[in-house]
Amino acid sequence: MNGAPLKIAVIAGEVSGDLLGADLIAALKRIHSGPVELVGVGGEGLQAEGLRSLFDFSELSIMGITQVLSRLPKLYTLIRQTTAAIIAARPDILLIIDSPDFTHRVAKRVRTALPDLPVVNYVCPSVWAWKEYRATRMLGYVDHVLAVLPFEPAVMRRLGGPETTYVGHRLTADPALLEARRLRAGRAPVGEAGKTILMLPGSRSSEISRLLPFFEDAAKDLVARNGPMRFLLPTVPHNEALVKGLVAGWATPPEVVVGSTQKWKAFAEADAAMAASGTVILELGLAGVPTVSVYKTDWIISLLTKRIKAWTGALPNIIADYAVVPEYLNEVVRGASLARWMERLSADTLQLKAMNEGYDLVWQRMQTEKPPGDHAAEILLDVLKKKKPGRF
Repeated sequence: MNGAPLKIAVIAGEVSGDLLGADLIAALKRIHSGPVELVGVGGEGLQAEGLRSLFDFSELSIMGITQVLSRLPKLYTLIRQTTAAIIAARPDILLIIDSPDFTHRVAKRVRTALPDLPVVNYVCPSVWAWKEYRATRMLGYVDHVLAVLPFEPAVMRRLGGPETTYVGHRLTADPALLEARRLRAGRAPVGEAGKTILMLPGSRSSEISRLLPFFEDAAKDLVARNGPMRFLLPTVPHNEALVKGLVAGWATPPEVVVGSTQKWKAFAEADAAMAASGTVILELGLAGVPTVSVYKTDWIISLLTKRIKAWTGALPNIIADYAVVPEYLNEVVRGASLARWMERLSADTLQLKAMNEGYDLVWQRMQTEKPPGDHAAEILLDVLKKKKPGRF
């Protein structure tokens, strides 16, 4: 590609999206010989690549309809602010990353004002889970979707959505995950004593507060049935005080470890895990940590469960196309059930063998020839050349 200056508008609403965006931009800079300017919203990763975020993107990190409703005035203000800034910047292309409740609203408004602006969507919205009609609606403001899950291109074709390419998932090339996976592969066979159980109650305060009481019940059962056990609970710095306060009174309090390095170390050491449904279930699966997926939704989401199309919420299950990871949701969440699964998955059992076989299949299906960031950057530049052939 020639050395023309390239201005990219980028919007990432969460840490995971920020990491994806930073990876893509770093790869793009290796391919594109000219200067690259960034405008928009992002976190530390994109800021390290040169972005001056319009605002602290943690303001977009909300979960559940009740939180969205309470934040609507602020969200609409941020949507208008972001839209106006991107229109004024007149970028060459707009890259929206995940967080569809925010990023897609901005993209639609920007496309109305700048109809010739190419738009690339990184991380396919979960149209396979619910609101299938979103696929065709995206045709009006998205030129190409970069999928991070291997089944998503087929879903988008079936639903008549924009062209979609599976570029791979950053986790399959993440050095920390690969190291945890390597260390686990070299572990001694599962023994009977001194088990280490990993607890991952989520990244948001509402998730943590809802799930930790059940994790506490599970820990009590495990110790009563098996004797002393070690419990590890990774968290992020801004949740450290909350987590430590919630577990302070436990009979066997977990070791609370903070930061990414300590989290991956805990992944390598754990015999089994109980974790909040979400991307972390895929992280555990790719690292090879036996796990059970758990979630307690807010009350409004609970009322809407009949509209959810997906047969499972655990990504390893969808990728494998069968139930690899057991799931407990809402009223069926019980500490005693989690305890018994931890016993089965931390011992040499048929359940453990079956889960490991499923994890191997998930790993195989997620492999790609090129690193995800490189492939995503190539497609973004290809979209740009097709939409603006005279300049690039």
